[in-house]
Amino acid sequence: MSEHYVGGVAREGEWLAVAYTVEGFDHAAVFDGVGELWTRYEESADRIAIDVPVGLETASAPRPNERAARKLLDGRADAVVPAPVREAAKKHRYRAANRVHERKTGSELSRRAFERAPVVAAVDEFLGAIDDARPVFFEAHPELCYLAFAGEAPSDPPDVASGYAERMRSLAGFDRDAPPTVQSVAEATEGFRVPIPAVLDAVALGLSVRPGPGSLWSLPADPPTDERGHPMRYVYRSEAALSG
Repeated sequence: MSEHYVGGVAREGEWLAVAYTVEGFDHAAVFDGVGELWTRYEESADRIAIDVPVGLETASAPRPNERAARKLLDGRADAVVPAPVREAAKKHRYRAANRVHERKTGSELSRRAFERAPVVAAVDEFLGAIDDARPVFFEAHPELCYLAFAGEAPSDPPDVASGYAERMRSLAGFDRDAPPTVQSVAEATEGFRVPIPAVLDAVALGLSVRPGPGSLWSLPADPPTDERGHPMRYVYRSEAALSG
């Protein structure tokens, strides 16, 4: 079976996966959860990059990878939403989650972070239960991937036309087949309400972990781990390590 290199993004309760082989784009599919995604690719995936936090526990917030990415992204720093600590991610009410997060880190938990807490908790529980998945799953941030591809971060948000154009240029500059791939991925989401930015982001993550130009790097270069041994890092593909 061909090895797959998968970019997976979680949006509005669903996962969009874009699968590459060493030859190029293979297919895209939508799944109900991270467990269903793993069931599809556990026999074939070499690497799966996801846009959901992996390592959670830390003595301070943002996590080391989030702090580093915010510096690199500068004007787009607000695209990096600091993850809740593990205990806070499991809370169902914002006040309770914020209380736990603030007690452990000294920082307030943002509403945006709390809104993603269910999928963060689901991924954390999944990786804690499935040992075989741990070396296959990598955390990546789409905005960092675009920066690595183009040498500069998008200046506009992804939900406006100019932001869409910036990200398409980043993808096309890195892989000339990216535009038709985006079209194919969009067509594969028929019947599902997948946001347009999610299509671009999943392609960006897939291209990052698929063998290609440059190398696969880690931010930070020597990432710390949480109490369960999960590295707190973002991966990205570039000719040289990002600095700034």
